[in-house]
Amino acid sequence: MNKTHPRAVIYGAGNIGRGFIGQLLFEAGFLLTFIDVNQAVIEALNQRGSYPVRLLRPEGNYDEILVTGVCAVDGNNPDAVAEAIAQADIMATAVGVNVLKHIAKPLSEGLKRRKIENGNVLDIILCENLIGADQYLAGLVREALGPEADEVLKNIGFVEASIGRMVPIQTPQMQEGDPLRIVTEPYAELPVDKDSFKGPIPPIATLVARSPFDFFIHRKLYLHNMGHAVAAYLGMLAGHEFLWQCMEDPKIREVVGAAMREAAQAISLHHHLDDDRKAELEHFIADLLVRFSSRPLSDTVERVGREARRKLLPGDRLCGALSLCQQEGIAAPHIQIGIAAALLRLEKEEGLPPSQGLSEVCKIEPASEQGREILDCIKNL
Repeated sequence: MNKTHPRAVIYGAGNIGRGFIGQLLFEAGFLLTFIDVNQAVIEALNQRGSYPVRLLRPEGNYDEILVTGVCAVDGNNPDAVAEAIAQADIMATAVGVNVLKHIAKPLSEGLKRRKIENGNVLDIILCENLIGADQYLAGLVREALGPEADEVLKNIGFVEASIGRMVPIQTPQMQEGDPLRIVTEPYAELPVDKDSFKGPIPPIATLVARSPFDFFIHRKLYLHNMGHAVAAYLGMLAGHEFLWQCMEDPKIREVVGAAMREAAQAISLHHHLDDDRKAELEHFIADLLVRFSSRPLSDTVERVGREARRKLLPGDRLCGALSLCQQEGIAAPHIQIGIAAALLRLEKEEGLPPSQGLSEVCKIEPASEQGREILDCIKNL
């Protein structure tokens, strides 16, 4: 392999794979191999060896980066997948939480081949919207490997990451005739768990390696994801289509901002933040409110609010943020409003009455003080 240009293998050639981690690894000097099952994308990437990423600012102007040195492997070809993994200098996944279980077997086969062919250290950056994605995928791979697991995985790092870039559903208008173009926002910070790396930390300009990593997970899930969800679910009730419409609705914007500030207080107490770190958190919220308001990005409430059940689970963005507030003694009436709106969305998706959703999905007893307050919010909504 040409070590002047190390090879990055990315499992998933979708919006985050191409539109975020692929761009960052390209800019860090890596050649890219994508593994995917979308035949049209695979063929186009192999024919062209490149794709454009358009970084669209809230004002409407943009920069466009041409990512080059690209090829793709068919995820249905186990031998090609295993060989790509065996020869990788670094890996990333961006397949979506529900797909991780499907890539564990081919990933394990690639790691076994790697062990035989070179035995080199390999770090896998998990660009997935899931707390503990590193442990989850490592467990799936370990199970697939069986008795060989300890030997095969001793030089493999599963690295949790916090993905903050927002990539909307790509429309024909955005792509302007190029199906490989990804239109996204410029935000590029990539916090990763420093302690999980087995090899050197890759030279990505915007990578932030931290230990302990819990703070960044809480910041992403309980501020960004929670605020995003509150805006989307309230926007659905108000009949809005786009996130920017939600943020231009004064009542919704007020609830979203207040909900994030409630969570920020709890995060500050939980992580014992000093005044400077608290100020950074306030700046992070202010920046999110601007990013959520981007008209040109045209992010939709439907994309952000889909899968209400998953987003209402006890440790996820809404109920997880509420639980942390409760743990730290912070009143969170605006987060409760967001949960109430999400329960109404769940009722629409699955026909589950809000009180039943509260107990079965959120694991909050309707008769408890918190449960009664959330059900009262539903009445008011």
